[in-house]
Amino acid sequence: MILNEASIAQIKKKMARYPRNKSAVLPAITVAYRQVGHLNAEIYREISKIIDIPYVEVAEAASFYTMFPKEPVGKYLIQVCHNISCALLGADSLIGYLEEKLGIKKGETTPDNIFTLISVECLGSCTSAPMMQINDEFYENLTREKVDRILDELRKKA
Repeated sequence: MILNEASIAQIKKKMARYPRNKSAVLPAITVAYRQVGHLNAEIYREISKIIDIPYVEVAEAASFYTMFPKEPVGKYLIQVCHNISCALLGADSLIGYLEEKLGIKKGETTPDNIFTLISVECLGSCTSAPMMQINDEFYENLTREKVDRILDELRKKA
């Protein structure tokens, strides 16, 4: 069993808020992600048993959202938007700069497990492109200087 008793209790408490168990799938996935740091088939099975819905419905919901990594990631998950607005305003250059700065390629984690870099389809901040999300924080209107400051701050916290 991957999920601890506290997470299971939290999922059951959230489930009680909804008239249908299926409505609790996203809250349950969120609880599991916050405990484990990523999602996988075993976690989907546990959630499906806890909230009593088919495994496939948990897996479908989890696979739709980029905010739930499907494998272990670093302490800081850097998601760079590469949708049209961000692409037109320098997302590819930003990704290249981050790869160079961190010494990794997209989809990789730094050897110290601090940063994981991925690109995502859309983060819904088209008017402030290029942008990225690191864990739960949005960083917008990015320049190389801003990226340097952000990474330096996060390294200090790590």
